[in-house]
Amino acid sequence: MVLVLSLLSVTAVASEDNELIQTLAPELLSKSKPKRLMAIDEIAASSAPRKALWLQAMIDGDLYQLKKTDEIVLATRQGNTYSLTKASDGTGLDSVKKRALRKIKIDNAMRSYLRSLIGTLALQSDDTEERFQAVYSLLGKVDSDAVEPIRKLKSQEKSERVHEAMGLLISIHDLENGTAEQQADAFEFVSGRLDNDVLNSLRRLSETSADKQVVAQAVMLLDEAESRKRWYTYIETLFFGVSLGSVLVVAAIGLAITFGVMGVINMAHGELIMLGAYTTYFIQQLMPSAIDYSLILAVPAAFIVSGSVGVLIERTVIRHLYGRKLETLLATFGISLLLQQAVRTFISPQNVAVINPSWMTGSWVVNPALSLTLNRLVIIAFCLFVFAVLLFVLTRTRFGLQTRAVAQNRQMARAMGIRSARVDAMTFGLGSGVAGIAGVALSQLGNVGPNLGQSYIIDSFIVVVFGGVGSLWGTLVAGMSLGIGNKLLEPWAGAVLAKILLLVFIILFIQKRPSGLFPQRGRAVES
Repeated sequence: MVLVLSLLSVTAVASEDNELIQTLAPELLSKSKPKRLMAIDEIAASSAPRKALWLQAMIDGDLYQLKKTDEIVLATRQGNTYSLTKASDGTGLDSVKKRALRKIKIDNAMRSYLRSLIGTLALQSDDTEERFQAVYSLLGKVDSDAVEPIRKLKSQEKSERVHEAMGLLISIHDLENGTAEQQADAFEFVSGRLDNDVLNSLRRLSETSADKQVVAQAVMLLDEAESRKRWYTYIETLFFGVSLGSVLVVAAIGLAITFGVMGVINMAHGELIMLGAYTTYFIQQLMPSAIDYSLILAVPAAFIVSGSVGVLIERTVIRHLYGRKLETLLATFGISLLLQQAVRTFISPQNVAVINPSWMTGSWVVNPALSLTLNRLVIIAFCLFVFAVLLFVLTRTRFGLQTRAVAQNRQMARAMGIRSARVDAMTFGLGSGVAGIAGVALSQLGNVGPNLGQSYIIDSFIVVVFGGVGSLWGTLVAGMSLGIGNKLLEPWAGAVLAKILLLVFIILFIQKRPSGLFPQRGRAVES
């Protein structure tokens, strides 16, 4: 019996709390702004479980009163009518026309105040992430009245992350509005921080404070922050340079294998990259509910598809043109046009969308001044992985030994019993397959279309020639050097001029060192 009475008591209290919005209806509809603000404060201070919903509905303009019954409702427009639910308990009501409703209006100042209140309410949530996000949504937006409850919540906060965020929120407020003691504590807390809200507060303080000592301290912290931000800008530029270099290495490393071993100027290399990108697209179409795993499956699939096409090209065309570099250039250029037109005819002349998996979406935020995009971090790691695998294959396997023998002296390799024709086919297939997995990586950075390969073919040849024909280490060093050099020149020379300057540098370098950075030994034997 006692338990039943307790439950009835709790139910009654909850019902009373939910009816609060109805009780305050006259104040919320009043023309007096102070009365409306008092009603809003009473809602926020109550224990009503739906209070956050009511406050948000006011911001969204969805809180109304039914003229016929004076009941407060949540209204959502659907065509010419409004779908209604009771504000008190969410019970559905019949739809009505707009003329049957009276809107609870607020101005911009009240809207800002409501957002602050909602954020403060979220600070009392049981969910740590929700509290953390609530703190950051309030940075630089709380007044002295709102910050006092947060000071109390901070002393009770158990999450170190949320506690730190609350300290930042309070310090930003105290820099401009706190007592001398609070201001001193705030200076100590924000020292070395790079948050934009902190820097903006310090700038305002340096411009408006009448205390010269406070101004000097604010200016000192700003100078330190700007100095650190410059260093992080350099780090970010270096990161983008390495990521661009990784893209160039991934695109060029397959060409380094075929060009280095076989001496074939393969102008269809870009289209083999394109086939790898389209393979990624089709795998995502086949498994739309497993996008996060599609990229992992696309890597071997793209290798097989592009590698098979490469072997087919070598067996049907290239094998008849060895030793005739101009003819191989023209033949592979024709093949590249055929592959482009085949994609336009059988797939689409328009670009297709390849989705980034969730683990490649977003950024790794190191600090407020430095964030590294996950897709480029993954591609840097992928580039190093591909390089390591190829280095192992070419230096630690029987196939690699035969490949290097054919590259250094084809006639002697044949005399030693190596089937050079088979090595040529397998090597061309390997280089083409690597081009395919490069397409998987590049599909995560831009559009996938019939002209994808044309964006990388020239850069790939430049990387291979600069690094040294047939040298994997040369390709890695050349690609990274060109990527970093490009990003270092861009801020003051612009994107176009930076590429021109690098091209001029490479031309001058090749004039002095025609064999590149890491020349392959033994090729002169065949000359």
